Amino acid sequence: MAYRAPLGDMQFVLQHWLRADRDWREMPAFAEVDLDLAGQVLEEAARFASQVLAPLNTPGDRQGCRLVDGEVITPEGFPAAYRAYVEGGWPALACALEQGGQGLPQVLDAALLEMLYASNHAWAMYTGIAHGAYLCLKTHASPELQARYLPGIVSGETLPTMCLTEPQAGSDVGLLRCRAEPLDDGSYAVSGNKLFISGGEHDLSHDILHLVLARLPDAPAGSRGVSLLLVPKWLDGGERNGVHCDGLEHKLGIRGSATCALRFEGARGWLVGRPHGGLAAMFVMMNSARLHVGLQGLGHAEAAWQVARDYALERRQMRAPRHPEGVAPALADPIHLHPAMRRILLELRVRTEGMRAIGYWAAHWLDIAAEAADPAQRAKAETLAALLTPVVKASFTSQGFELASKALQVFGGYGYTAEFPIEQTLRDSRIAMIYEGSNEIQANDLLLRKVLGDGGEGFGLLLAELRAEAQASGSVYADALGEVCDGLEGLLPELQAFSAGDGEYPYRAAGDFLQLCSISLLAFAWARSARCAEGLAQPLRREKLESAGFCFDYLLPEFDRQMAAVRAARAPLAFIG
Repeated sequence: MAYRAPLGDMQFVLQHWLRADRDWREMPAFAEVDLDLAGQVLEEAARFASQVLAPLNTPGDRQGCRLVDGEVITPEGFPAAYRAYVEGGWPALACALEQGGQGLPQVLDAALLEMLYASNHAWAMYTGIAHGAYLCLKTHASPELQARYLPGIVSGETLPTMCLTEPQAGSDVGLLRCRAEPLDDGSYAVSGNKLFISGGEHDLSHDILHLVLARLPDAPAGSRGVSLLLVPKWLDGGERNGVHCDGLEHKLGIRGSATCALRFEGARGWLVGRPHGGLAAMFVMMNSARLHVGLQGLGHAEAAWQVARDYALERRQMRAPRHPEGVAPALADPIHLHPAMRRILLELRVRTEGMRAIGYWAAHWLDIAAEAADPAQRAKAETLAALLTPVVKASFTSQGFELASKALQVFGGYGYTAEFPIEQTLRDSRIAMIYEGSNEIQANDLLLRKVLGDGGEGFGLLLAELRAEAQASGSVYADALGEVCDGLEGLLPELQAFSAGDGEYPYRAAGDFLQLCSISLLAFAWARSARCAEGLAQPLRREKLESAGFCFDYLLPEFDRQMAAVRAARAPLAFIG
């Protein structure tokens, strides 16, 4: 697989769309970060992704992982790639200086993750949860646990896992049965089984830190009785802990990622946070993971766009009905000249670049929430980041899969074979819609908790950002974006009224509402991109304006369809079976 990181568009988003350097100068933690430094970081990340990870993507998919005497052997080249990742200092990128990190903005970490997922999703699964685990321990672990385990996560010496799922407990964490019995020395003996644990066993790092949800003996029933424990693979002194890999899942995609069934037999663990407060601690990690999973969708969309574009430029079939100026008709033209293919390719480009702007915007709000000097600005940023997270996770992963499918169509029958990488991209992308909280759960979270839960206050902050862009001087699409804002603002009291009269209504409408927010954010992204592009040199200016035009002409009609679907959800659903 050949992968070329879209550095030009990444830099466009950072410099022009976000104007990130302006905000960095106002945050003491990032005062020394500028666009030159950001560009150097992105270039080095691009080199690692394209030269080290991408060549391992297809071989890793074909080899998969093997379980030999309880030990997992990852595909050839994966451990060496991880050593190069650690030597490059990538695990420390967005970690705080006081923990040995580089102290760089999370928006740069988002760009790094996009490249890792686009070039080799399976390999990136081993590292993907690390920053979330770092944040979880930094926020909730005791000083002793932080001193013992945070340096290993920051340096990359240790890789963490997130152990939630059990055979009977998937989305409903309250059903889990894993137990943690207190020991005399203050530690706990953890026993039970966990399922679908990404990187639960591997040969990339020596130690593995399992963050495990379990019940203490006095735990109340349901999710309120869940605690979080840190369970290392190795104990001090070199003794192997009671954690065993009983099997590997044979999966549709990301076959180079070891998805493990783990058995805990009296494994020593230490409480993270307060007893029975495991979900609060775990959600620090899960919220980070949900943004990162959204970036998986962006990575798949970028990978699909690249291979489809390259193939369409060289594949010749029939004569196109119209040609650009200076291109002479031929007996068989490259298929990128045919209208059906142009439409697919433009949608791939427009949705992918729009996702990049919104995904980096969400990460930038996290930076502001953590580091802004003004408490009111931090509070606003935290609200916006929380509101955007379920949209990014659900809509980006859905689009990653849908765009991979559309890209496969460009290849015709060849796309359905293993000869071209698009079939692997399609397979790999599907899981992201399911894990880290399925997309249906994200939709419920958005509408019930983030929009209706606070009376629409947070949603009002988001609408204010969109309306400010609609009112910005020189925005070519100001009127269209303003109509989107009017529609969303008028819908909010309807949502509140429908929900008050029918408790099931928001659950029926949630999926369509999330897609409504997604298309609204895409319009926002391209209205701002068009405004930012006005002062740029060609050909970037032309490409951005063409993409914005396609968004508003061909994609924005989805807004009316999704608005109608949200209202149509007032009709009750029949029960099946």
